[in-house]
Amino acid sequence: MALPDTFDSGVRAALSAIDAGSVKHVFFIACGGSLSIMHPAKFLLDQHSPLPSDVYNAAEFTARAPRSLGKGSLVILCSMTGTTKETTAAAEFARSNGATTIGLTVEPASPLAKAVDYIVDFEAPYTTGVPIDAGNSNYSRIYQLVIGLVAKTGGKDLTATLIDSLQKLQPAIDKAHETFAPIFADFAPRFAKEDVIYTVASGASYGAAYSFAICVLMEMQWINSQAIHANEFFHGPFEVLDKNRSFILLKGVDSTRPLEQRADEFLHRFGSAENILVLDAETLDLEGIDPAFRGNLVPLIFFDTLWRFAYKVAELRSHEMLEARRYMKKITY
Repeated sequence: MALPDTFDSGVRAALSAIDAGSVKHVFFIACGGSLSIMHPAKFLLDQHSPLPSDVYNAAEFTARAPRSLGKGSLVILCSMTGTTKETTAAAEFARSNGATTIGLTVEPASPLAKAVDYIVDFEAPYTTGVPIDAGNSNYSRIYQLVIGLVAKTGGKDLTATLIDSLQKLQPAIDKAHETFAPIFADFAPRFAKEDVIYTVASGASYGAAYSFAICVLMEMQWINSQAIHANEFFHGPFEVLDKNRSFILLKGVDSTRPLEQRADEFLHRFGSAENILVLDAETLDLEGIDPAFRGNLVPLIFFDTLWRFAYKVAELRSHEMLEARRYMKKITY
């Protein structure tokens, strides 16, 4: 089947060149913030296809060398700048084992782009400082890859529905900024004083919690954090909860929402409401986004709006978001 013209040209080119019938296993590979989009991508694939898939940190993927990797494998990798050495090495490793590789990056001439079979570019506001439409983000591109692959491997064709929903995503994000603004204004002064802030989520939203914990709170604000799965919370982590502990809980609208609801109830039972920042997708205006994809697109709304919260916290802490790094891209490691 031919993908609609409204799909990104790079996505169409990659999926058109692939023998979809030969794909037996999908691997989602990246590091850091780029790895965070792989979790919701797998969640989306699991929802719509029987194709088995795995998510790996790039260095772990190469070191583990899964026996299932081979000619029937499709390996999707992402590095914003395309210079993440572990991800480039993973692409080379995958190709050397007969896998087909697709690389997502903003730099089409980068090492990653040169290491993969097919390149899919995207836009990122934090490289240029210029706002983008969410429909051009890495989330959008990888969702198109997944839903396009589903359609080409005999699954339900939801390509047009996805594109229609992606076109409504930016307005939903803009409205969400307004909805969450009072919450952020309330919590920022308190959270700016904290040394530890945990993030909690499940399902499609877990990647957004993971990214915010390691790439924003830890990397950019030097605040101790950990992304906790909403159900794993009850298998050890909840012992740290008391009236003084700070949490950010993301409540999505996918099938795992009951897990997040259970965490919400426990957090408020034994914690303090003034230290529990809850972003609830059910409070958002998601008009135009098809119900089939609302759970999948909400994480991008969380991700985008939390950046604004992070900048409020950074200002109050007098701690620059990007410039204050001590190690990343400043020394050899």
